Amino acid sequence: MSPFSRRGFLAASAATAASLMLPARVRAQSGRMSLTATTRSIDVRGKAATVWGLLDGAGRSGLVLDPGQAFAVDLANTLAEPTIIHWHGQIPPNAQDGVPDLPMPVLQPGENRAYDFAARPGTHWMHAHIPAHEMMLLAAPLVVRRPEDVAADRQEVTLFLHDFSFKPPAEVLAEITGGASMAGMDHGQMGQGGMDHSGMDMGAMGQGDMMAMPGMDGMAMDLNDYNFDAYLANDRTLDDPEVVQVDKGGRILVRVINAAAATVFWIDTGALPGRLVAVDGEPVRPLPGNRFGVAMGQRLDIELDVPGEGGAFPILALREGAKERTGVILATPGAAVTRIAEMSEADHPAFSGDLAQEGALRAVSPLPERAPASQPMLMLGGTMMPYVWTINGQTWGSHVPVTAKSGDRVEIMFHNMSMMAHPMHLHGHAESVALALRPGQVVLARSCGGLCDGAS
Repeated sequence: MSPFSRRGFLAASAATAASLMLPARVRAQSGRMSLTATTRSIDVRGKAATVWGLLDGAGRSGLVLDPGQAFAVDLANTLAEPTIIHWHGQIPPNAQDGVPDLPMPVLQPGENRAYDFAARPGTHWMHAHIPAHEMMLLAAPLVVRRPEDVAADRQEVTLFLHDFSFKPPAEVLAEITGGASMAGMDHGQMGQGGMDHSGMDMGAMGQGDMMAMPGMDGMAMDLNDYNFDAYLANDRTLDDPEVVQVDKGGRILVRVINAAAATVFWIDTGALPGRLVAVDGEPVRPLPGNRFGVAMGQRLDIELDVPGEGGAFPILALREGAKERTGVILATPGAAVTRIAEMSEADHPAFSGDLAQEGALRAVSPLPERAPASQPMLMLGGTMMPYVWTINGQTWGSHVPVTAKSGDRVEIMFHNMSMMAHPMHLHGHAESVALALRPGQVVLARSCGGLCDGAS
């Protein structure tokens, strides 16, 4: 047992104070929702698998909030292991954010915890902030509807994506990190040991796993660091996909959530031309197309129009740099649904090599022009062998925080100097970034409002 550190003491003290304040406030409210972290069973290609999940009071995966409804949730941990949930895309008080010991400790087996904050509208999700638990599929949609969603004459469909392995998460992580222990590591700090190549995508130069990128002098980038056993859409593979009944001539809003641990996808709407209308919960000016990239943790709202004659329309998620795919089928009554192979004939290209999609996005309500109080540059580095990742040359524990005052406008420039994409997500900020930042790429993230309380 390691000595009780100053950080641990401060975290425990803050957690105790928060736990004394929160229940008194939230229990006085009515209309609270329940959420349970629990085990469940799914079928993957005819084989039963025990995974974890976040179920509401009716046993459904995830939560859907009405316009203006507060996030008043009682979370129960019925798992045999302690865990903690992060409300991705929301801006709760820092004590409720869901990163282990920053400042709240993990939720012990059998423990309940109350949450109460104003919900941000849009397509979001919730997930364990512990790598092994994410790989156990401890995640679910978190949709907060806007008044426009209620008024719109359209059907909503959620497309929740996962990568999945039959192996225990500890075994997968050991293969990825070369056997380095995950104990005591923070989310995103996957290890610092030598690399064991078994099960990994490291030897397929020229086959989609490694690709040269513009501006990198022909150097090769890593697209995928692990070959998972299956890629799931709403817990199912394409050998038995979910078929969603839709109306002829109807309008559909597909809420895409990439909950995969380590996979970037293309969303291909096939014969249905699409319009990208929101990214990470933020409305954007409609961007037409039928193929949109989605990084880990990212959400896309895509609007589709079903033709009057009807039919069956696959909405596919294509694994970048590989042939695997998954998805759902939108089908009108009586339409013939044909089987779709889980493998494409050719590798799908890398996403965001030129930032074309990101560069085309325009917010419906952009931040007003304002001079930034600071403009820090964060250099992202690291290697697969050994498996070490850094920000400004430092791993977690020796990092130097980006500091700001509440209300400051901050412009953070991310510069990816490594050979792997790094999706970046800023906790506690409305203007967050969750894109696949490619080798050599530089991207600007603006944030305004709360304190800089963490990033992953």
